[in-house]
Amino acid sequence: MRDIPEIATDVVRWQAVHGRNHLPWQQTRDPYRVWLSEIMLQQTQVVTVLGYYERFLARFPDVQSLAAAEEGEVLAFWSGLGYYSRARNLHRCAQQIVDLHGGEFPQNAERLAQLPGIGRSTAGAITSFCFSERVPILDANVRRVLTRVLGFTADLALAKNERLLWDQAQALLPVSDLYSAMPRYTQGLMDLGATVCTPKKPVCMVCPLSRQCKARHDGDPERYPVRTRKLSRRAESWWLMLLQDGNGRVLLQRRPSTGIWAGLHCPPVFTERSALQAALAPQPAPLEDLEGFLHVLTHRDLHLHPVQIVWEAQWGTPVEGAWFSASDWERLGMSTPIRKLLKNLP
Repeated sequence: MRDIPEIATDVVRWQAVHGRNHLPWQQTRDPYRVWLSEIMLQQTQVVTVLGYYERFLARFPDVQSLAAAEEGEVLAFWSGLGYYSRARNLHRCAQQIVDLHGGEFPQNAERLAQLPGIGRSTAGAITSFCFSERVPILDANVRRVLTRVLGFTADLALAKNERLLWDQAQALLPVSDLYSAMPRYTQGLMDLGATVCTPKKPVCMVCPLSRQCKARHDGDPERYPVRTRKLSRRAESWWLMLLQDGNGRVLLQRRPSTGIWAGLHCPPVFTERSALQAALAPQPAPLEDLEGFLHVLTHRDLHLHPVQIVWEAQWGTPVEGAWFSASDWERLGMSTPIRKLLKNLP
């Protein structure tokens, strides 16, 4: 392993003065609250998480209450945050902590990472924040900071290079006063990546690591991290069957347990308009095509085509599902575009 710079002291000092120290999950060493924040913050900005975090805690104040809840209710409180597999894993993880660990979080990252939805980096964040364990994290922000400081040019699309970066991240950790240094160091790297060492136009002039940073010395920090494999995107079209009865109720189904919007409530989905129309036969209900819209997911462009149908009670139910009124929608887990669509129905 090549020479590793000493950055821990500089990161800890910078974080104490310039880092983010006001967030609610920073005022506790309760692993439940820290774990919840870490899961919510995956793929989601802090400003969005704040309101959800408080509402979620008000309903599920501890791991026991979360474990005892129905999955549908957990998804309802998660609705709007996206990446719903996080909520399902959160629920399963809570159940395992209660059933297998007596309601206590494991205090080392290796054991914690064996639970659903907790990868190595999230486990390291929880145990460094709550138990001051000397373990690294490598979320997207920290990976960017460390590859720039180290001048780490190896392709992170290869597992062996990812392992090498983990080893170097371990070597950079604080070695003394771990009780206070580990939480502040971990938070400091996150804060640097979020506010200073940004993907584009990093503010190197105010970075506490600029002196040691190989990327800055080389003059091209934006080339890091190096990853050759790119996400493959594809487009998909859904026709949404918006059945409304005479009382304004809408027929909704639970999505399958895997795939897009898994476990959430949604109008029946068809891959072709003709299939949707065939499912309604032989009833003479008129179909009205509402304005379609695009919903962008991580790997997919989802083109949604709502088709509104006023349905008579005597026709029965053409597809599986249950009828829900507007007063029911808030307690159901739904994706943001579906919730907006229902609220804006003509």
